[in-house]
Amino acid sequence: MAEMIEIRPATGADRDAWAGLFRDYMVFYGCAVSETALDTTWGWIIDPDGPMECLLAVMDGLAIGFAQYRAVPETLTGSWFGQLDDLYVTPEARSHGVAQALMQRLGETARDRGWFKLAWITAEDNATARRLYDQIGNASNWVVYEKPIEG
Repeated sequence: MAEMIEIRPATGADRDAWAGLFRDYMVFYGCAVSETALDTTWGWIIDPDGPMECLLAVMDGLAIGFAQYRAVPETLTGSWFGQLDDLYVTPEARSHGVAQALMQRLGETARDRGWFKLAWITAEDNATARRLYDQIGNASNWVVYEKPIEG
């Protein structure tokens, strides 16, 4: 694997490469691949006033990973923090520092924007991701609840 990984914001020209990665990400998490979800998420990313941004990891001209994130207000401090929603690296690019490079760049973005922290969640059984996350952050003592809303 080549040494040089470029981490940069996604642009409109990246739609197809990003969509391939995002489809793989959806499959990884056992989600049905939805063109509606792809179109909606991409719209959020490329809209300058949208709620989400995306960093792409590119090597030898190929997109090999992404980090999708957003700013979140915290009422208790009156401050903003960064929420990493999605992090994905292609299987062949794993264990080559791609996820670390994405997280480092996201940390720089957080610092530049004055966010006081980064937060993210992962599946409890995602041991690979948790090994990385344990190196760069602290597991929270918060419990996440979900309530499906029907109809």
